[in-house]
Amino acid sequence: MDLSLKIDIVEDISTEDFKQNYFIPQKPLLINGGIIKKTEAYRKWSIDFFKKEMGNIEVDIYDNAVIKSKTTALTSGDLKMKFADFLNIVEKNEPTTLRMFLFNGFKYKPELRKDFPKPKIFSGLLNMGFLFFGGNSTSVRMHFDIDYSNVLMTQVKGRKKVILISPKYNRFIYKLPYNSFSLVDFDNIDYKKHPALKNIKGYEFVMDEGDSLFMPSAYWHFNVYIDGGYALSYRKTAHSLKDKYNGFMNVTFRLLLDKLMTAVAKNKWTQYKINQAIKTAEKTLIIDFPEQM
Repeated sequence: MDLSLKIDIVEDISTEDFKQNYFIPQKPLLINGGIIKKTEAYRKWSIDFFKKEMGNIEVDIYDNAVIKSKTTALTSGDLKMKFADFLNIVEKNEPTTLRMFLFNGFKYKPELRKDFPKPKIFSGLLNMGFLFFGGNSTSVRMHFDIDYSNVLMTQVKGRKKVILISPKYNRFIYKLPYNSFSLVDFDNIDYKKHPALKNIKGYEFVMDEGDSLFMPSAYWHFNVYIDGGYALSYRKTAHSLKDKYNGFMNVTFRLLLDKLMTAVAKNKWTQYKINQAIKTAEKTLIIDFPEQM
């Protein structure tokens, strides 16, 4: 896997420049601090702030040690705890497998939206802001966002390593059917077991505190928290009709079918999806790389 592609980096960007050069062509972009520094969140938000404002809320926590074995979409946490207790884990900045994602903090404290309103460059449908928290060294499994949303993710606290891969490499990434996961453990890549990965070209970079990342629709991403920290993401509907259709079908049909078949067929359905992911990759090897077979 070649991760030498260089992502465009800017300090700030106009709405028109972003639209014409990144959103319409669906090209990733890293913005160094130009978005968050304009917000109240830059001055107000901290671990202690969230403890004070929402510490008593019971939240879903996800454990990577459990998640890596799952082949269906994540709909509920692996454990529950008080938000303040989880923030203590994040604050310690010690290695852990725990994280939380798609946390709608604005639901509990709507006034927080004023601290970090949706950036002007990302105006349009979907005004949903979600918070993501993770402890030191926890990772986010390689996946794409199943609804095909475009995402603008701002790293408010801490650093994060990111691998970003275009959807044009779907057939090489061992995509599990009916959901948005890769079969591959990107924490421990085994090229002998997953040789089709060698055909992928992507980006690898570090998001520093204050950076904002534009991830186009259906881009695969794998993140590792270098430090315990948190981020805020805003979403924008897919640009093309094809992506809008795929996102709609994923959340209204494919995701539900996957849940139903998992409940009914259990291990047989899981093994079917694993076999299909591998079969697709092997077919790719036969067509494009016969010398490897």
